[in-house]
Amino acid sequence: MPVISPTLTTRLYRPLWAIGSLVLSTGIVGPARADFLTDSSAHLESRTYYFNSDMRDGSSANPQGASKHEESAQGFILDLQSGFTEGPIGFGVDAVGMLGLKLDSSPADSNSGLLPSSGHQPRGAADQYAKAGVAGKLRFAQTRLKFGALLPDMPLLRHDDTRLLPAMFHGTQLASTDIPGLIVTATRLERYTGRDSTDAQDIRLNCKNKRYTCDTTGNRFDAYQADYQITEHFQLQYARGGLENVYRQSFVGVVGRQPLGPGQANVDLRWFDSDDDGAARAGRIDNRTLSALLGYSLGNHTLSVGWQRLTGDSSMPYLDGSTPYLVNYVQYNDFANAGERSWQLRYDYDFRGLGIPGLSLLTRYVSGDHIEVAGDQEGREWERNVEFKYVVQNGTFKGLNLRLRNATYRTNFEESARDIDETRLIATYNFSLL
Repeated sequence: MPVISPTLTTRLYRPLWAIGSLVLSTGIVGPARADFLTDSSAHLESRTYYFNSDMRDGSSANPQGASKHEESAQGFILDLQSGFTEGPIGFGVDAVGMLGLKLDSSPADSNSGLLPSSGHQPRGAADQYAKAGVAGKLRFAQTRLKFGALLPDMPLLRHDDTRLLPAMFHGTQLASTDIPGLIVTATRLERYTGRDSTDAQDIRLNCKNKRYTCDTTGNRFDAYQADYQITEHFQLQYARGGLENVYRQSFVGVVGRQPLGPGQANVDLRWFDSDDDGAARAGRIDNRTLSALLGYSLGNHTLSVGWQRLTGDSSMPYLDGSTPYLVNYVQYNDFANAGERSWQLRYDYDFRGLGIPGLSLLTRYVSGDHIEVAGDQEGREWERNVEFKYVVQNGTFKGLNLRLRNATYRTNFEESARDIDETRLIATYNFSLL
């Protein structure tokens, strides 16, 4: 077990201690101390993560990189949220602290995304790393303003939470629910801290499979969004934004559920329209993406079919440190290459029907073709996922979440992508501290 250094501990908790001292010493709580404190919450999430990715066709001597990534790590996420002071304008503060510890890793098998590089050798993983963020917040009527560390979850930007610790963005977000049935959001972000990093960096474009030039940064990311509840069962979403001097993007979506016969129909439609912006630092961007998932639930069974189609001269752009809001973004791949069309077949089962509450199964198959690759060859790829999840229902470990995730990915354009067999074992548990 690695030893936590005093320097690391100081880096993690100093921002959290400082913000608490500031609030109390300046008297910002004042007569509203009760609301500020009694409406507060504190949670600690424990994550134990094992990651094994077998690239099959590579070796440590292969220019493409290592043949396998295999690491395990322990993570802790401390989430502190205050209430608001009383009065026309309420003040509050949120803070998050994250700590990652290496359990097992070797230089040959590192670089899985769980841990950052140690800096002492080309591929060695650090024994430990930590990051923290603080956000101030204001409340006026039904409007909230938050500024500082953010974990955005919106169609144009969903923070990456696919490894040990989530990516974190830094900026300002305004959200209003003053109009019944309508949520209006405005967001401006200028920096981000990657999932396996401790340093804030300029916001940049994701360059998966060398679709775009890596390290293409923009001045800032802006997004404006409106979510309107059309009916009791359906919501309409619209968003507009992008990375300044790189790309701009529009989004329209409809999501909802409707009772149908003895079961329930599920609808999820998403449309993106993307173009280059300003100085076009990533070059010409021209993409439209339709992503749709339709499903039907009956008893403990849900069967879904998905369709995703990209048109235009480029792939769908999205930010580094984020995951694309696409129905065919699955465990490993996003099926978002230029010209790609893909379909998905998915089945979910709740084992409550067999007398095992808490256990569930997800399995899906996604196939993509018509991918534009160098030469005359048509790019094709497919991925198969199987996931078992079990949540302990009672006893000492009630709420413990255990997941086994397996993915198989195959492609015929090996110059930018590789065949992969991947297994993840994840155990999470949440502690309420306040």
